[in-house]
Order: sequence, then structure tokens, then C-alpha cells
Amino acid sequence: MSGTLNKVMLIGHLGDEVKMHYFEGGGCVGRFPLATNETYVSKQTNERVTNTEWHNIVVRNKGAEICEKYLSKGDKVYIEGRLKTRKWQDDSGNERYSTEIQCTDFTFLTTKKESEAQQAAASNTPSASKPEKPVENKPVSSEPIEDDDLPF
Repeated sequence: MSGTLNKVMLIGHLGDEVKMHYFEGGGCVGRFPLATNETYVSKQTNERVTNTEWHNIVVRNKGAEICEKYLSKGDKVYIEGRLKTRKWQDDSGNERYSTEIQCTDFTFLTTKKESEAQQAAASNTPSASKPEKPVENKPVSSEPIEDDDLPF
């Protein structure tokens, strides 16, 4: 294969609010951290272990403005983009590197409020609820159903 591919797809939760930077020409950049989790059971201790990986997301122009308006810390989002490594100098003059996800597409999945409401509803639901009375299925019409109208 002669071509190459630089593509990233992530589903995670915002670790902070979207930080905006505006330029003189009218463009803007939004940056935010995104957390993804990996959960497994340790073979040695039989305990559930969760590892969190943090990703630096960069979104530009109209996409950045939309993210700033609708996303907040804790929201779940799907991010699609590409990896980009930047080289820069810190205050001491040392060369530093940062790897970021240059976002090309995103989809809002749930807000923090929706996630909290779902968790609260799940924890308030009793695990052993009393069975409901079975409902009888009665035909609506006394006329027989003809097989000719069925799609199968």
C-alpha cells in the first residue's frame, strides 16, 4: 500500500470547559482535554482496574464556537480527527513536544446533566420490583385478518 492514514476516533468525557483563543483575522481555536477509560479485571488481585487516558483536543473556527456554546465539563462526545505533534520552547528555552488531536468532526452524545439523571434513575429503581399483572392480548376487531395484506 502506497498511501498513509492518520485518523483518530475517540468517545470520551470532557475534562474541562472549552478554552477559546481568537485571532485578528477572525479565526479561532478551541482546546479541551478529553478522557477515555479502559476497564479490566486484574488477574493478580481480581479487582476491577480503570485506566484513564487524557487527550488534548483542538477544534477550529465554527466547530470551536459550537463546542464552546454546547459542551461543558463532563459531557460525553465523539471526536474524529488526526494526530498532530507540535514542537515548542518552554520558559527555560527547552524544546518541548505536545501531541494533539486536530478535530475534523464531532458528535455530542450526552450532557453531564443527562448522564447524572440516568445514573440517579438507575440507582433509585428498586432491584426487586413486584411483578405486574399480566396483560391479556385481545383482538381489536372480531373480523379475521386476511393473509393477503401481510408483507411476508
